Parts: sequence; structure tokens; C-alpha cells
Amino acid sequence: MTHSQKEHSVDQSTTHTETATSRRSFLRGGLAIGSAGAIGAGLLANGLPAFAAEKSSDITQGDIAILRFLAAAEIIETDLWRQYNELGGIPDSEVPGGSGSAPYITALEVLDGDMSQYIHDNTEDEISHFKFINAYLISKGADPVNLDKFRTLPSSQVTGAQNIGRITNLMQLTVDTSWWTKYRSRTKNPDFGDTFPQAIPALSKGQFPAIPRNNADLNSPDHVQAIANTAGFHFAFIEQGGTSLYPSLAQRVTDAEVLRILLSIGPTETAHFQTWHDKAGNAPPLTDPTNGLVFPNLNAPPFGGEDFQTNLIMPEPTVFLSRKFPACSIIRPTETKGAAMGALKALTDDGLFIGQSKEFFAVLHTLAVQADEAQRGY
Repeated sequence: MTHSQKEHSVDQSTTHTETATSRRSFLRGGLAIGSAGAIGAGLLANGLPAFAAEKSSDITQGDIAILRFLAAAEIIETDLWRQYNELGGIPDSEVPGGSGSAPYITALEVLDGDMSQYIHDNTEDEISHFKFINAYLISKGADPVNLDKFRTLPSSQVTGAQNIGRITNLMQLTVDTSWWTKYRSRTKNPDFGDTFPQAIPALSKGQFPAIPRNNADLNSPDHVQAIANTAGFHFAFIEQGGTSLYPSLAQRVTDAEVLRILLSIGPTETAHFQTWHDKAGNAPPLTDPTNGLVFPNLNAPPFGGEDFQTNLIMPEPTVFLSRKFPACSIIRPTETKGAAMGALKALTDDGLFIGQSKEFFAVLHTLAVQADEAQRGY
């Protein structure tokens, strides 16, 4: 995120033709936290609609619910990617804000000399995704998603970052790196309930920064490199989630144009994932002297072999639909049941929302439930 909160409000807000939401639809979402009535009223009173208006002559309420969840996911991605771009990317007219952190950029360039450009382009893509989906919702008479109310988390205090409110927290991450071995397995698929070992076991057990928290984080070269390594694996974690989310939810949409949207945006997430998968493999082995975080040599024992080999970045063929069929190279997972809630759980477990309010979690919970309830034809 690189604009002021006021500018974001202008970017994401619009005049709505209908702000009343269906109480039946709202309650069906099953809010786990807080008072449903109070939350809904508060959001609407502040011009921050978070639930689908039951109004559209062109697409189903299920399609609207899916698009609204995806818009929320893209807003979240935009928020985190803008933080990465401020410090490690290329702040410019396309992705303005921040002025970069030279030590952090140098550490990222160990993974690839073009990291700053890739970070910039990934950020621009996510901005385009949420703006397009929200604009499309408006064109169909449905409310767009606006999460500006929840830009309350602190920014990094390192030189080069903007001191503005954030939706996401990149300074206390618990990164699931099982995506690494999941895409190398020839016999397992998460859609069958299979689990996979972590590529970087320590990253999944603590809370670690993926951007410098303050200028003191720049004093140790190995610490800065560990932060950059964490970011490299986190980049791929985020984008492999989108890679699966779009085809999973596409199976529930009804309208052909909405299907086209999901089938057109989804592959760009896959392009991002493929890029970051490659770069993460270049993260140098080291131990962070400040917290003991270990990045092992993935090509040496006890790692190594096809499950960890760093240049195996294309999906290995694996079981798909049924174990009776031959192995097939696929995106994984693509099971549609519970896809939105699964994505929300993964982002929450990642630590991205540490410090967020109960209301924030309630809003995202309802959006996810409504997306998962969508059925073709409804």
C-alpha cells in the first residue's frame, strides 16, 4: 500500500445504488465473532459495505459472493505487496509510495538480480485485480468490497517505508513452506487429504519478519539476508494460494462471463507463483544470528532428492481425481468444497492479521462462508 488512507478511500469507494443487505443472507454467513447486527450496521453507516447486496439482473447471488471474496483477497494481497514494494521493489507512478531500503534490496538481489522489478510487477497486478473485480461488481449493481476501515496495523519503522495504516502484518509471519514439497510430490495431492513436509521447518514454528521492522534490523548482514529469505518463501506461499483459489471457486460460478474473469485472473497468480518458486530456491543457507532461524541447504542431507531439489520448479505429475488414473501435472489443491474458508485460514495462520480486530475477522469470515455456499445456478 503506497497511497495515504484518504487516497485509498477514494480509490476503493463509490456511490452505491443500494446499501441495504439482506438480513437473511447476512445471518446465514454464520458470524463467529461479535454481533452480526452491530457489525453490519457499523460498516454500512461508515460507507464501507462488506456484504453482497441482493440485487442483480445479470449474475447470480452466488457469483456475486465469489467475486466479493476474491475482491477482498486481492485487496489483502495488494496491501502486503505494496509494503514489499515500498522497501524492496520500484516505487514509481505505477506503484507509488516509499523510497526503498538499500540493504534490504541488496539481500533480495541475492535471490535474483531482478527481484525489485518482479516485486513491482506483482504489486501492480494485484492492484489491477481488485480494482477490476470491484468495478465489475458495481457494473452489475452489486456492492464492491472496501476494507479501508481496517487499515489500522502499524507500518515498518525502517527508513524508506511509509508511516500509514496497514491491513496486513509482515513483521510476525509463520510461513508454511509445505507448498515446496507439495508441488514436487509424485504420489500425493492435498485434495486427497495428504500432507507434506516443510522445506524450511523453522519458518513454520515461529514469528519472523519478512520486511525490516526498523533500522536496527539492518545492522547484521545475516539478519537482513534472513529477512529477505523469509520474504522469498512468503512470496511463493501467497501466490500459490491464489493459484489454487481461482480454479477452486471457478467450479461454483454460473455466469459464463464471471467464469471468464476467474479463468483469466487465476493464471496470472500461477505466473507469479512460478516466478517466486524459482527465486526462493536461490535463498542462501544461513542461520539468523538474532533469533536462530535456520535456512538449510535444500540440496544436501537431510534434505535433497526430488522432494527438495531447488531446480525442480515445475509441478511434478501426481494423483488427480482418482488414484486409478495416471499421474498428471496439475495445480494443487483444486477441491472446491471449503475453498474460500481454507484460503482465509491459511492467511490467518500465516500471521498476516496479527493485531486485527474481531470485526475484521467477522467480515472476512462472512465473505468466505458466502463464497463457499455459492452453487452453480444460484
